[in-house]
Amino acid sequence: MTPQDLDLPSPAAMSRLDLFGDEFVRDPYPWLDALRADAPVHQDPGTGLWLVSRYDDIRRVLLDPAPAVFHPDNAQDAVTPLPVGVLRVLARAGFRLPPALANNGTDSHHGLRRVVTRFFNAQRVAAAVPVIERIADELLDAAQRRLEATGSCDLFEVYAQILPCRVLMELLGIDGVDPATLIRWSDASLELFWGRPAPERQLELAALVGEFSQWLTATVSAAPARPGSFVEALSRHRLPDGRPLDVGTAVGVCFFVFIAGQSTTGQLISTTLHRALTEPRLWSRAADEQGFPEAWVEEVLRREPPVTTWRRVAAEPVTLGGVDVPAGAQLLLMLMGSGSDPEVFDAPDHMCPHRANARHHLSFGVGRHRCPGASLARTEAAVALRVAARRLPHARITPADERPPILGLLSFRAPLQVRVAP
Repeated sequence: MTPQDLDLPSPAAMSRLDLFGDEFVRDPYPWLDALRADAPVHQDPGTGLWLVSRYDDIRRVLLDPAPAVFHPDNAQDAVTPLPVGVLRVLARAGFRLPPALANNGTDSHHGLRRVVTRFFNAQRVAAAVPVIERIADELLDAAQRRLEATGSCDLFEVYAQILPCRVLMELLGIDGVDPATLIRWSDASLELFWGRPAPERQLELAALVGEFSQWLTATVSAAPARPGSFVEALSRHRLPDGRPLDVGTAVGVCFFVFIAGQSTTGQLISTTLHRALTEPRLWSRAADEQGFPEAWVEEVLRREPPVTTWRRVAAEPVTLGGVDVPAGAQLLLMLMGSGSDPEVFDAPDHMCPHRANARHHLSFGVGRHRCPGASLARTEAAVALRVAARRLPHARITPADERPPILGLLSFRAPLQVRVAP
């Protein structure tokens, strides 16, 4: 069977693949299917990145044992080169990204990761459920008032993006800043480092990222840290040589945790709600059926995760997927495409809650760098869906929002609008 038989882009068409273009952002699946079928390890001429699209190859890279062939050093590098003016803005703010979590291949990674996983352990996540439910109810009170007053409401704006931010603030013991500011800083960071902004936009984003960095530095440096807070846990941590954690690395850890804990979780909630509202009878099942919201979230993570790709760099020449990859190659692991690999998932283009191997997806990574907040993200998305479906039982997606604007960064994708009518 040829790509034409499957209505996939032909191998020759790969030359016009644009990872930031509307065609790919709006519907990446034909491209991901074609890559997986015909070019499982493909160097993208637009970015220079080597796109790795088959499940087994991606899993191999992520599980790479020490001493590693595939290093995480480039995980948080700016995809679009930062001009001198932008670098100056960041430097004046004292911003830097030392090896901390996602970009850390050094011997300090294990200990830093342990701090995060212990803080977001199963007991803390279970204890957070009433907090999530309380905040969800508060936000949906406002959503209901807006629905009654205007006849429509954007659940992304008033619910999906705010809920994880407020939950994270409570769990981390953060105050003195409003959620809207944290969301603006976090989203600016995503766009600057994973987007393709114009130079003028880069300067605007850099100013916001600089503000974020300065606030994080002040928060981490404040003494004494609030007892039981995440900052206190970082202050007690010791590096492999026995030294206390330096402020710059602590800021790098917090930078990653804040972005993952609010922006990407908000994106997961947005996708979860939008897909549930567009599937017949699914909204009522989410409200009433025990275990269904959790199963639905898992299928969303498999098929349409908020983190669509992740990066690695080859430290030496290596053969991957039958392709010789040179040393220094910048790899882009197509996590979103791996969840639709027919070698692993039956009928991958169909959403099948409760599928037997649903949790085999790679959307949270696997191995040493698996997302330490995966349990919290899953829980927040499931609670957000259940509470919204119960509180707004007659909500329906407005016709104009069946195809909403989509966030289209290199590694992040989600609906930017979930407008509903009563």
